[in-house]
Amino acid sequence: MGNVIVVVVLVAIVALAVYSTVRRIRYGSSCCGEHDAAPKKVKVKDKNKAHYPYVYVLDVDGMHCSNCARRIENAFNTQGARWATADVGKHEVTLLSKYEESADELGRITAAAGYTMLSCKRS
Repeated sequence: MGNVIVVVVLVAIVALAVYSTVRRIRYGSSCCGEHDAAPKKVKVKDKNKAHYPYVYVLDVDGMHCSNCARRIENAFNTQGARWATADVGKHEVTLLSKYEESADELGRITAAAGYTMLSCKRS
């Protein structure tokens, strides 16, 4: 009788784990809410890369999907003389800027978007 209970509990745990994994794959993780519609992309007006002499690579924690990437890109692209491109796979944001930036300011913008900047490297 005791073995039957153990088997039933193990089957229930496995079923719950499979259900949770399938749900996460189908609907995404809860990284940025309930996966609302993607926010509208903020497009940069000046797309001449020669106008952006400063290049920064930010390591960003918490970015898991295309919605996350769009949110953090928009946070920088609405700031004016900045052009951000996020890479979800690498958890990086490449930021082109017309002006020299401080790591503190870039960290504040990242945090305001809901993410954590782990490091900032100037290229």
